[in-house]
Amino acid sequence: MSLAENVDYLRRLSKLNGFNNLETYARNLRPAVHSPLVEVTGFGSNPGDLRMLMFLPGSLQEPRALVVVLHGCGQSAAHYDLGAGWSTLAKHFGFALLMPEQQVGNNANRCFNWFIPDDIARDRGEACSIQQMIRHMIDDYRIDPRRVFITGLSAGGAMTTVMLATYPEVFAAGAVIAGLPFGVASNVREALTGMRGLRTRAAGDLGDLVRKASQHRGKWPRISVWHGTADRTVDAANADEIVKQWLDVHRMPAKPMSEGMVDGHPRQIWWDGEGETVVESYTITDMAHGTPLGIADNDKHYGIEGAFLIEAGISSSYHIAEFFGLTGWIRQKSARTRRNPAAEDSPSARLIPTVSPIPEQVPAPTPDATLRPTATLKPPPAPPRMPRRHAINVGAAITRVLTAAGLRK
Repeated sequence: MSLAENVDYLRRLSKLNGFNNLETYARNLRPAVHSPLVEVTGFGSNPGDLRMLMFLPGSLQEPRALVVVLHGCGQSAAHYDLGAGWSTLAKHFGFALLMPEQQVGNNANRCFNWFIPDDIARDRGEACSIQQMIRHMIDDYRIDPRRVFITGLSAGGAMTTVMLATYPEVFAAGAVIAGLPFGVASNVREALTGMRGLRTRAAGDLGDLVRKASQHRGKWPRISVWHGTADRTVDAANADEIVKQWLDVHRMPAKPMSEGMVDGHPRQIWWDGEGETVVESYTITDMAHGTPLGIADNDKHYGIEGAFLIEAGISSSYHIAEFFGLTGWIRQKSARTRRNPAAEDSPSARLIPTVSPIPEQVPAPTPDATLRPTATLKPPPAPPRMPRRHAINVGAAITRVLTAAGLRK
């Protein structure tokens, strides 16, 4: 590192106790907002001293699924939920939501400590606290252990790779927005170097960092990677490194198996022998550091634009939920199937946001997962009754036509 870089490092270090452009974060902190999230205590020993917040909608798809969402530096769980729209998605598509929250006592800028060894090792620190929250949700709300997913922004994105690496057996899939690969930093200096994209590693070395984080020998989680090309906080080179790391873990080739455009932004895909997408990468053209927002495929807009929540013409939260396999579900009509006892006991079931209401009557579920949920306020009127028609003698009609044409006597 050059002298100029050292001076810059020391200047930033006095202001940086974590991950991002924190002066900007601090200026953009917003006052408390009304939120459907409720806090849960007593979920475990909580060695990382994190807060556990959750949302449980009134109706859950079966088998029950859980999405874990990790906020970025300077954000709270409630603010990131409001901005990215996760509780609204959870309500629409019937999955449980867990949003761990960092505390100022752990990190003055509310960054998850993705670069501190004691917080990113299996069964230690913040990683262990998040795992305990997940276990609590599985046990108390009958979540299917095979349907647990995780995503995060920035420091939350980096902590997402930590969780996927240290507890790979827990997650079916994960999604990283503007984050970093697992294991590339063990102190602030290395974190800053990684954020600036100043170091690249061989794919095998990156993959080994994941493989050595646990004793896992089974199927690895699938991963979706999102990054803006104009990101000046976490260089977009990190997206390439994350993809490289997980392609090596999955023993996949470096060359994409498919490339295309989604809502105007490039997407690359790799799939396994069964045709399932195991790695995908979205490059958000000209977008700065943040979570991309836009209109989803079902014509709804999830989230609210704000600090590090950027209107980009593509709904990352919706596409991530789709990657997790959660968007094919349509809420049941009947009250008996629409509600569940576990959700009734949860305060979060009574705090569902009213900004995106869902009508009470919706179409019955369909086995076609490609159909999007729709809603009707009341049943359509019955079609008018048509007068009964007499049966037509087809043979006689044909005979008359042939005779008139002179083809038959």
